[in-house]
This record gives sequence, C-alpha cells and structure tokens, in this order.
Amino acid sequence: MKKSELVISATTLPLDYLMLVLAGITAYWIRYLPFVQEIRPIIFNLAFKSYFIWVIFIALGWLVIFAIAGLYVIGGSKKLMAEAAKVFLACSTGMLAVITGLFFTRELFSSRFILLACWFLSILFVGCERLIVRLVQRRLYKKGVGVHKVAVIGDDTAGKSLIDELNLKPTLGYQILKTLNKINIDTLNQLEEIKSELDEIIHVDTTTSRDDILKLVDFCNDHHINFKYMADLLGSRMINLEIEAIAGVPIVEIKKTPLEGWGRIIKRTFDIVVSLLLLILFSPIMLFTAIAIKLDSKGPVLFKYQRVGQRGRVFNFIKFRSMKAGTHQLRYDKKFQQRYQNLRAGSPMIKIKDDPRITKVGKFIRRWSLDELPQFFSVLKGEMSLVGPRPHEIEEVENYQKHQRRVLSIKPGITGLAQISGRSDLNFDEEIRLDTFYIENWSFRLDLSILLRTPWAIIKKRQTV
Repeated sequence: MKKSELVISATTLPLDYLMLVLAGITAYWIRYLPFVQEIRPIIFNLAFKSYFIWVIFIALGWLVIFAIAGLYVIGGSKKLMAEAAKVFLACSTGMLAVITGLFFTRELFSSRFILLACWFLSILFVGCERLIVRLVQRRLYKKGVGVHKVAVIGDDTAGKSLIDELNLKPTLGYQILKTLNKINIDTLNQLEEIKSELDEIIHVDTTTSRDDILKLVDFCNDHHINFKYMADLLGSRMINLEIEAIAGVPIVEIKKTPLEGWGRIIKRTFDIVVSLLLLILFSPIMLFTAIAIKLDSKGPVLFKYQRVGQRGRVFNFIKFRSMKAGTHQLRYDKKFQQRYQNLRAGSPMIKIKDDPRITKVGKFIRRWSLDELPQFFSVLKGEMSLVGPRPHEIEEVENYQKHQRRVLSIKPGITGLAQISGRSDLNFDEEIRLDTFYIENWSFRLDLSILLRTPWAIIKKRQTV
C-alpha cells in the first residue's frame, strides 16, 4: 500500500465532512437570498446557530453512511463514475435517514426547500471534491508519484491484455518495470536485479505449475514484494485475499497482513497520540534514569546503534545505556562467546548469561524495561510502532531463515505478542511464531490488548532460564 494512497484516503474523510457542512450552510444561505424569498416568502423562524449545530452532528452521521457505501476503501475502484454513483447513493441514503428521523420524532422541519437543497448540494460538493482529489491523484500518477511498480509474468492473451491496459492507462497507477514469459531461474535472476524497485509481481500464466508459483511467492515474501495472480491459479484456500479486476482480468492479491489501508492510518495515529502522552508521563522517570546512568559509569546516557526495521530498512535504534561504554561489539567476539554462555545458541540471536558488560544501573533499568523509554521517539518518527515484532541487529537478521524474515513485513514495536507471552524467556522459534500470528491476525483490538497486558508482563518476575 503506497503512502500516497493512504494520504489521499485519509484526506478525503475530513474533506467530505467539510463539504457536507458547507452544503448545509449554503442551503441555508440560498433560502434567505432576497430573490428566493420573493419567489417563496419565509414564514418560519429558523435560527442559524441551532441549525448549524444540527448540521455538524448530522454530517458526522453521514460519514458513517459513506463508510458503509465503500467510499473509504483504500486502493478500491479508481473509476470516477463508480465513485460518483456511491456518492449519490450515500447522500441520498443520508437524507432519507434525516427525513425518517424527523418523521419518527414528530418534528416538523421548518423548510422543505433547505432539505432538498442540502441533498442536491451535498451530492454536488462531495462529488466535485472527489473529482478534484482523483484528478490530482491521476496527475501524480502521470508524473510517477505513488505508482505501483510491477513485473508482469505471463505471455498468454490475458497477460498481453493486462500489459497493454497498464501501458495505455498510466492513470491506473501502475508502471511496468519488467515483462516475463515464464517462471524459471533466469526469471528469478532478472527479478533479483530489480527487487529494490518492485512493489508488486502480477502473475497471469495459467499453465504454470504449483511448485513454480510457490517459488515466486517465496521470492516475494523474502523481498517484501506484494504478489498478485489470476484467480484460481493456486487451487488452494488461503487467508487475506483481495480480488480486483484489471483489464477485465480477475487478479488476486495475497495479503501478508490485515494491517493495510485504514488499519495503518488508525495504528499510526494511535502511535503518535499515545507515544506523545507517554513521553510526557514518563519524562520525570527518564530524567532520573539519565542522571543515574551518568553517575554510575562513564559514557553517554543514550546508546544508539543500528537495527533492522520494516522491509529490511536499517534505522538508528536508541535506548538508555545499560552497558559499559564501548563493550557492545564484544558480543560478536569469539573469545567472549566462548567464555560466556549464549542463551540463544542455535538461533540468530545472542543473549549472554550473567553478562559482565551490564552496569549496576543497567541491571535495574533492564529489569523494569526503563532502558526502552527513548524508543517512543522512534515511534514518533515512524521508524517503530508501539506494538509489533522486536527489531533485531543487522548481524542477527543476516542469519534469519526464510520464514523468519516474515517478521520484517511490518514496523517493529516496543512491545509485542512475544513480549507479553514470556518476554526474553521465549526461544527464538516461539518468538517468531507469535510475531507471525500477530502479523497475520492484526487488529486494533489486539494492539490494545497487548498494550494493556504489557505492564503486567514487566512487573511479573521472569522465570529462571
């Protein structure tokens, strides 16, 4: 899901609300125009203040109807007529709901003209606003902004039709980087060369064997590329599927996670608001922690190093320093590893038993997870989320197996399902299994549950390993 699509979809909601309120105000203003009063004199007294308050609340209710009508589906149909039809249906349904409400509450609204004008103007204003947004989006597509860069595999009729359609209509938001006939070693090598640019691979060859398709799926998973295919190719039931028609061809996308569209917008908004509040709340504790670290040992208060985030991107990971300065890289020293036991031996992870590098203050802040508090700044920057798989170091990620790289498909988190299910006492395979479950079954409710259970996981005494 492109950021531009998320921004446009997030923008349409407040714009729709603004247009609905503006339609209500304009209808009131038109009714009080002198030439309208000459045609039909005003025989009622409708105060603008009370009317405006009703408009504000009714417009909020109409947004719910808009959502039900599918006007906020991210990445949905880009056809203007289809969207115009939804706007007409939603506005008509909203006005019907208002009239029904007036009937059952036995309220006789002062002006049928205003009701009729509101209905017409809401369709006009929202329709024009949506048209402008779509035209801006199409203009951006033509300039290459926000386009989905794809590789199309398949040389049959459906494949050629799809390629022609995408090439002739850049306003659909697709840019073809590579067209390939079959899946083989040469194909995968060619895809490997452009993997950093690819957003999606669309497979439309109906004669491809199941094993070859699964190889392509593995390639997409390894490199965090969306995979789409023509319907009924795999012949097996899979979860998180989304179907769209491109050039008359039914294309199926295998979703890696439900965390798409509005889910991402809600999660990001929640991350910003909550991390800001927690930074304010924990600021005194962070100040005392910084002072304690400075008094306890030489070195900086914060420890900054690189870890791997979403889609394998490297970012600067910050914590309160809990070890002696300059000792972090000892964990990769063979003599050090031979002298001290690695509790995660046999996995990509390194966890030293009775780690001699940890300071006195470091033991305390690690026990109570106070060293993690600066990561709220990473959440604000968008490098991390409040909830997600824990980010690991570059050297550790390099040793991941294919299925373990799945955890890189979403933003890493400060806490997660693995952390509340055993914290550092879990073995690495169990941690990956829990993080994979979270990715495949994400919901805002699950995030709230994990956040509410995190304090208890911190307080609870860890089991001895």
